[in-house]
Formats: sequence, structure tokens, C-alpha cells
Amino acid sequence: MKNAPIKKKTGKKTGLVALLALLFLSVSSLNNAWPQTQSNPKSIVLHAARLLDIENGRILKPGEILIEGEKIVAAGTSVNHPSGAEIIDLGDQTLMPGLIDAHVHLFLHPGAEDLQTVQESVPQRTIMATLAARDDLTAGYTAERDMGTEGAGSADTAVRDAINEGLIPGPRLRISGNAVNILGGHEDAIGFNPEQHVLPNATYANNADELVAVIRQQIKEGADFIKIYETGADSVRDGKFTTPYQYSIAELTAAVQETARVGKKVAVHATGEPGTLFAAQAGVASIDHADQLSKETIQLMREKGIFAVPTFTIFEYFADHPLSPAQAARERTVLDLKIQEFRGQLAEGVPMAVGSDVGPFPHGTQARELELMVKYGMTPLAALQADLINGAKLLGWEGQIGVLNPGYFADIVAVPGDPLQDISVVKKVSFVMKGGTVYRR
Repeated sequence: MKNAPIKKKTGKKTGLVALLALLFLSVSSLNNAWPQTQSNPKSIVLHAARLLDIENGRILKPGEILIEGEKIVAAGTSVNHPSGAEIIDLGDQTLMPGLIDAHVHLFLHPGAEDLQTVQESVPQRTIMATLAARDDLTAGYTAERDMGTEGAGSADTAVRDAINEGLIPGPRLRISGNAVNILGGHEDAIGFNPEQHVLPNATYANNADELVAVIRQQIKEGADFIKIYETGADSVRDGKFTTPYQYSIAELTAAVQETARVGKKVAVHATGEPGTLFAAQAGVASIDHADQLSKETIQLMREKGIFAVPTFTIFEYFADHPLSPAQAARERTVLDLKIQEFRGQLAEGVPMAVGSDVGPFPHGTQARELELMVKYGMTPLAALQADLINGAKLLGWEGQIGVLNPGYFADIVAVPGDPLQDISVVKKVSFVMKGGTVYRR
């Protein structure tokens, strides 16, 4: 999460009972939010006017996919129609792999982040997270990386496991539990009465030994990867972007080595130098936000295959929803600098993945990120390959999702028009299948 404005809470606090009622009604009454195919038939054939071949960058006409159980058996312009197969004709749509968001916050919702994480209980926030997961899935996001519960500890473990067990609808998830931060750092409880001892939105670790201990605890509680805040708070002075680093190269290296010991990876919130360089030198999996990357950092990212995850949508959202004219000017300045930097990163060949930082803005609306990446310099094909192919790699599901290939999970969405010509169609998903089960039709 980038810096979020603090707002005074208005209205009555939403009660846990009301949220439970909302959850019950949403699950029981919305046909498009719960599997419409409760038990998979032996075979399903999807037919549509078009199919996106993301690896070769082309549209096939028409498009068909044969699914058996949770896997794709065949995909192309025509596939075998087994006897007794369910035929789903989607008409003038394009079949494409389910979308991937590499930076989400299921435990956040629009409003003052610093207040909601203090005022709302972990059970309440967990209920809200299940609704967010449902909204993201029905918007076409079949896989996501949750970048920290922001003060809800390892509650995301329960959400992930409930989705995996088929108890609630949601994307495939990679989760990090609580993010990691230094005392007085980016996600500490700054601006509150010190005598109240308000807890931070991340777990404290102030040196290499503490990092290792925190990482071991988070992995014990179910984390798939570790999220570390490496920079912040950001500032712009005389048109120059600056941000302090939080962990040294040696400290980040200790974190990366500890996660690698058990086959896991580190992702960092890092907006600028020298923190972004330290992260690249340590060998993290991704540098999220990546507002400012030096030549040396870019070279290391290319050599090591470290992904930048720009998260334009959250920057746009804060620029469009300021608390004051001064904040509006600051957010616009940061966004303008970020756009210039992004174009340079593209020219230098920085590996890109797609993440929106959804949570502070409404879940289910994050396809805007793909629009912005195209607006600021990528082709629709490059943006979709960053989302689907690179996203699958970053989440550790390469060879399983992101492409409509035989043997891959049947994570499939349908959109109107041709996404290679008009990227905005990804905001108009009309059909969602995850693992061979239909969630929206």
C-alpha cells in the first residue's frame, strides 16, 4: 500500500452482525457469485467467436475449449465434442485466460485505511475479505497475490484455505500474512496518540535476526511469500522524488535467504532509490510500485528476472480523491513522475507484472490497471502478457495458469470484442470459470 490519506470516520460503525447478514445474503442470492456448476460434468465445451492465444499474440476465430474436470484438454478453433458434454455457447465473445492481479489487499476497503485497521475487528475484516475475494473473482480475476492483511495478522490463511476447500468463492491466492516493517516505518501507526500504543499495520522487525524470526513465524502461520516494506515515506522536493530505505542490503539478503531456505520468496514495497537497488541486489521476486529505478537497478532486474509491479490504479485513485488541494497537487506530481519513469523502464526492458493495489478502491474494478499500463506506453498484447504469463511466473503457477493450454487449470473468462485491439474490454467480463467450475455466466 502506498501512503493513504487519513479521514475521520463518518456514520455508525458497521456491526459484525450486519456484516454476517450481508455475507449470507450475498452468497445466497447472487447467482453470479457462487458456482453455477456445483459438480463438474464429465466434459464441458466452451464455444465463442474468438479465443486469445496469449503466447503467440493472436486471436483465433472461432474459439473452442474442451474441459474435463478442472483442467483444459484442448483449445483452438475447433475441439472434440465428447458425447454427453455440456456445450456452453458464449456467442460474440473472446475466450481468454483468467486475469491475474499480483498486488491486492483483500482486507482493505475504500475509506480511511489507518482508521479501518484500528476500528474494525479482525473477524469483521475477514468477513469483508471474503466479499472482496468474491468480487474480484466475478470480475474475472482467477488468481491473485494478497500483499498483506494490514494489521489482520495471518487471517488471510483462513480465506485462502476456505477458497481452496470450496467453502467460499474466490481467486487462487498467494498470501503473505502481515507485511514486515521497521519501527517508525512506512506502515507504523504514525499520527496517533503515542500513549494509546496503537499497533502498526505491519509486523516489526528492526534487524536481520528479527527479520528471520518474523519470517519463520509468518511461514508457520501459512504465508506463501513474505512482503517487506523497504521504502517510505515518499516526498517530492523541487520536482525530485526521494524516499528513505528501511532495510540494508545485508538485512534484505538475510530475509531472501531465509525464505529461499523453505522454497519461498520475498516481495517488497519499494518506490525509489536506494531501496529499490538494495532489493534488486538482495534478489527479491518483485519490486512493487517501482516509481524510481536507477540504471544499476534496472540491469539487475533484467539479469535476475525481478518483476516491477507499477500499481498505477492506486496512484490515480489517490490523485482523484485528495483530502486537500495540496494533497491533490502532490499526488499528481508523483503520478506524473511515475509515468515518465515507467516509459523509461519499458524502453530499458524491465520485466513487468500487473498489480493494482486494489482495496483502498473498490474490489472488482482493478482491470483499470491494464488500461493504464497501455495508456502509459505498453501495447495491449504486452500488457496482457505481463498480466498472464509473467503473473503466473511471479505467483509460482507457471505452466498451470495464464495460458489456454492442455493440462493447465481451466481458469477462463470471456470478454466482448478483441482485447488486442481494445484493452478496455477486460473491464466487461461476462463469463468466469475457475478450475472447471462456472462462477459467472
